[in-house]
Amino acid sequence: MASRETYGSPRVFHTLKREGVRVSEKRIARLMRENGLRAKALKTYSKPAKVKFFYKEIENKRRGVDKPTSINQQWFGDVTYLKVGSRWHYLAVVLDLFSRRIIGWAFGVNKSTKLTMKALRLALKKRKPEGEVLFHTDRGAEYRAHVVQQFLLKNDIKASMNRPGCCTDNAEVESFFHSLKADLIRGHSFSCEDELRSRSKGYLNCFYNRQRLHSSLGYKTPAEYELAVN
Repeated sequence: MASRETYGSPRVFHTLKREGVRVSEKRIARLMRENGLRAKALKTYSKPAKVKFFYKEIENKRRGVDKPTSINQQWFGDVTYLKVGSRWHYLAVVLDLFSRRIIGWAFGVNKSTKLTMKALRLALKKRKPEGEVLFHTDRGAEYRAHVVQQFLLKNDIKASMNRPGCCTDNAEVESFFHSLKADLIRGHSFSCEDELRSRSKGYLNCFYNRQRLHSSLGYKTPAEYELAVN
């Protein structure tokens, strides 16, 4: 189905409502339960990374800052692991906090500054922000690297990082990765890198940004939310 088996009863309810079908959410939940229908889910486990003392030089500037009121005010970045056979691959993303839209991404076999820079360059190319942007990430070396920090300064982007040991400071991107792995990865195996890259591209550019309803956005897609507010 169009939802790729990712919708629980709340999203099914709002999808039917958009299509003019009148039915209560409780009834949908009951019918799904009786027919053994449920959304894909994925348990996630995390532990704070061990961080050296000198990592404290970049502050968490998102704390105390108001929520964004438009696009290109606060961007978030992170890297996750995806597996093909016995080999790990890596996906770097840039998420606009205002709409939860993925505005830049890069896929590769190495977790490196080259990967994160590629995702950032794509975000800048697509968005072309006119004012200063806050860019928040975890404290990984692929974001702390001098070349990345110089690139941010050059493009009027203010760096912000998690507090040491506080992975929840980047919760919005962690939530996205949870959805990605539940929707795309769980229950599927990929025969080669090209297949995973192609499936990831379709998920990011089409399904997640333009079709998947987000409860935090009033059950709109990121693309719809940006059009409705701006």
